[in-house]
Amino acid sequence: MRAGRVFAYGAAAGLLGDLLLGDPRRGHPVAAFGRAAGAVEQVLWRDHRGWGALHTAVCAGGTAALGLAASRAVRRSPAASVALTAAATWAVVGGTSLAREADAIGRALDAGDVEAARARLPHLCGRDPQALDADGIARAVVESVAENTSDAVVGALVWGAVAGVPGLLGFRAVNTLDAMVGHRSPRYRRYGWASARLDDLAGWPGARLTAVLTTVAGGDPRGAVRAWRADAGRHPSPNAGPVEASFAGALGVRLGGTLSYGGRVEHRPVLNGAAGRAVRASGSGSGSGSGDIDRAVRLSRRVGWLALGVCAGARLLASGAASLKNRGVTKGRTS
Repeated sequence: MRAGRVFAYGAAAGLLGDLLLGDPRRGHPVAAFGRAAGAVEQVLWRDHRGWGALHTAVCAGGTAALGLAASRAVRRSPAASVALTAAATWAVVGGTSLAREADAIGRALDAGDVEAARARLPHLCGRDPQALDADGIARAVVESVAENTSDAVVGALVWGAVAGVPGLLGFRAVNTLDAMVGHRSPRYRRYGWASARLDDLAGWPGARLTAVLTTVAGGDPRGAVRAWRADAGRHPSPNAGPVEASFAGALGVRLGGTLSYGGRVEHRPVLNGAAGRAVRASGSGSGSGSGDIDRAVRLSRRVGWLALGVCAGARLLASGAASLKNRGVTKGRTS
């Protein structure tokens, strides 16, 4: 079986598995990686970029190498190769858990229980929940859904299409390392530099594909394109900017503005400020489609399935082209 079909079948099965099963409550492979990366950090940590780069190389490179070894071990069996790709896809994507956490916060806001929503918010993002009112919590959720659509779904599928199982596992390792050490705290300002920069590089194609698919799947394609072009470059993150701006335009809301992380206040540019309205907590997560959280979750799901189609199709075309080229070379040698 060609590599393109292995990825297409395996990725589809893995994404379906995530839809049906979500993440396990215990023993998640990403959590196991996080513990291993934490143990490596305890050994290597120095307030120095070079040691941080070594930490990134050991953890991300080791994970990709493990994926390569597993792929080679089953390459003679198409069924085992598809199963391995499905398992890897299920392990690294997190669309269902993202939707569940967002919906849980939305239901709490619907019920008027802002304290319950604040207690749940750290499961989804790193904002200071006590600094947010109901609408602020809803805006934080919509922004997190947008960014994680790229990080937790589309980016992984892109690298899976490019490099198979090693690409899937390597991307998730890089993204997890960035979440662990890639922030600008005193401990990680130097040590986490390499992880943060590598995450920017690895996330670049997935973020752009997410923005493109958001314009296709959203309710306002022109608004999504307009916000992307006008505001994405103003965001401090080169990858979150296009994704959040396109989501803001597609949903017709304003994102960005004043944020609080770990007691540190950031004043970020407002995305889609000219055409959008404030994100509303009312109705979010009710399933009626009236709430902005619910609308963002449904958009995220559509983008994820579209990304599967694009990535699987691209891998099939590349595999077919490579097969035709090899046939031509073989024919040329025998003629």
